[in-house]
Amino acid sequence: MINQLSFYLPAIVILALFLSAAIKILREYERAVVFTLGRFSGVRGPGLIILIPIVQQMIRVDLRTLVLDVPEQDVISHDNVSVKVNAVIYFRVIKPDLAIIQVENYMQATSQLAQTTLRSVLGKHELDEMLAERDKLNKDIQEILDAQTDAWGIKVSNVEIKHIDLNETMIRAIARQAEAERERRSKIIIAEGEQQAAQKLLEAAEIISQRPEAMQLRYLTSLNTIATQNNSTIVFPFPMEWIETFGKKSGGKSAG
Repeated sequence: MINQLSFYLPAIVILALFLSAAIKILREYERAVVFTLGRFSGVRGPGLIILIPIVQQMIRVDLRTLVLDVPEQDVISHDNVSVKVNAVIYFRVIKPDLAIIQVENYMQATSQLAQTTLRSVLGKHELDEMLAERDKLNKDIQEILDAQTDAWGIKVSNVEIKHIDLNETMIRAIARQAEAERERRSKIIIAEGEQQAAQKLLEAAEIISQRPEAMQLRYLTSLNTIATQNNSTIVFPFPMEWIETFGKKSGGKSAG
């Protein structure tokens, strides 16, 4: 019995090795790019697939969305400001055969392309645009990357600029600019308020000039207000128009 087992043992080992090399199991998000004698013979999976050992080889490709962190890049803006920018890219393989056949390492190729595209796109914009229009820049970079990686069977779904780092000198300059802008707006608001007040005073003067008795009523109202707020004796000028009015009335009575 032992001799028979020893006789069959090499065959069992060979069969086990053969099956392990021939039978492959792929997860739902995986695909196998199969080559037969070095020639592309198709994409298989998911699930159980059988290969011919030695004759066929396969390369696994992950179809899930991949996250690629773009290293920090030195960028010179259109207005000659040096900044450091890094970003993150979300992409996935939609054609496994192209991702394996058309490029040696699609992860590294996408990373290098993202770095050069990031510098190229941001270099065409001024610093203010980088800080204020980040969503637009993200979309521009995503569209360029998606178009250039299409030949590799890759779909770039999103690009996000993470940080735009400025040196201390530029930060202080931006702070001074912001302070000057706030001061400018404050002066404009004050000037507009004075303009509106002057306009209202002009309108009031025009109304009073048309009705002289309105000026007398305003004068009496002011006297009443001051009298209720102060207890000290106050001397007010007496309008000359009133003296003339009283003089005319007195003269008329004397004549009668």
